[in-house]
Amino acid sequence: RRDVAVSAAPEARIGLDDRPVLVLDFGAQYAQLIARRVRECGVFSELVPHDVTPDEVLAKNPYGLILSGGPASIYADDAPRLDPRLLGLGIPVLGICYGMQAMAQALGGDVARTGAAEFGKTELEIRGGVLLHDVADVDSCWMSHNDAVVRAPDGFGVTASTPSTPVAAMEDPERGL
Repeated sequence: RRDVAVSAAPEARIGLDDRPVLVLDFGAQYAQLIARRVRECGVFSELVPHDVTPDEVLAKNPYGLILSGGPASIYADDAPRLDPRLLGLGIPVLGICYGMQAMAQALGGDVARTGAAEFGKTELEIRGGVLLHDVADVDSCWMSHNDAVVRAPDGFGVTASTPSTPVAAMEDPERGL
């Protein structure tokens, strides 16, 4: 939300009352860390299973959803799936790693096994956008994936790429995704 000032101080509430940011857990070892970092910014957060229903999400009246990463390949038979209806609730959604891949797949983008896995420090080329507007044109990031989004869904702009990942970040500001 642009009308809310964010503070890193845990004791400084940012005026969001007790509505949560929900972190959908796709099995990432850092899903708890994501939820904790949100709380450290003074915002209530709750870790929920990846198969949470749209009705369950709406009942919690969240400010936003964060789709965590996960250890699975999006193509594994037993890989957790994202209910695409969650992306049409009018709630802002941030997908991280597997979460972004699940979002892209659910909305008709292409996720592929490129054969060029990235693990570790990687150079990231920023192409603008709302989320990354104040990040340098070239920056370092940490990547850990075998699959990659190779084509963003319709309506999304590609906002960052790496030498091996054509869609390292994407956004659709109109839909809050």
